[in-house]
Amino acid sequence: MNINELHNNFITIKQYEPENGNELLDFAQQKYLKGEISIMEYKQLVRELELSGAQKPYFSILEEKA
Repeated sequence: MNINELHNNFITIKQYEPENGNELLDFAQQKYLKGEISIMEYKQLVRELELSGAQKPYFSILEEKA
């Protein structure tokens, strides 16, 4: 699966355009966790999305306790 296929699949399933690359990154992760794409496909998608500016959310245990 490439970025275009991921984008089209997102639109088909969610019925709207993704707002940004982060949304596609989350979608790719969901597909990987459900076993719908391989680890190699997931890594490639993450690499391409991060190169285009997408970021995984940052969580800090210390911030959550504050």
